[in-house]
Amino acid sequence: MVTDGDLVAGRTVQVAARNIGARFISLTTGNPTPISGPEVVKLIKQTPTDPVVIMVDDKGKSGPGCGERILKYVAEHPDINVIGAVAVASNTASTEGVKVDESVAYDGNVVDGPVNKLGLPEEFGHKYLEGDTVDVLNQLDVPVIIGTGDTGKMDFADDYHKGAPITTKALLEILNRSEREK
Repeated sequence: MVTDGDLVAGRTVQVAARNIGARFISLTTGNPTPISGPEVVKLIKQTPTDPVVIMVDDKGKSGPGCGERILKYVAEHPDINVIGAVAVASNTASTEGVKVDESVAYDGNVVDGPVNKLGLPEEFGHKYLEGDTVDVLNQLDVPVIIGTGDTGKMDFADDYHKGAPITTKALLEILNRSEREK
């Protein structure tokens, strides 16, 4: 699951999913996410191969929004095995934030702790990645949470024309960690 959904992010996640051999459900692209949790689950179940990547977005709304409701619905569905989430930083005020296992910074380096919207590592002692659709992750049993800056952006560091390197690396980190836990 990727906690972003605008059109640039959608193109980027599509490229990143292809890079790692995953299926991407493009109907989850939207700001906010244009389909419901039950519709997302139905589409995931119709996908012929794993892994599957979806997007969820609240359109910058602080507090629980449709993206968080979808994320929660999918993560708690008995037929779906969520192996991880890419928590995307934003400038949304009044968010609780989420602790990440690690983050992929704008330069492609994996760092302990969170990054900001630009993909810059947060200052020492800053423990939570803040974003408009990440708070719900604190309530869920998502085994791996990898932080990134704004999907497809970060001053063109994650541009889909360049192969979406930051998002690709974040998805690979989730896959690698899930393999190690088997």
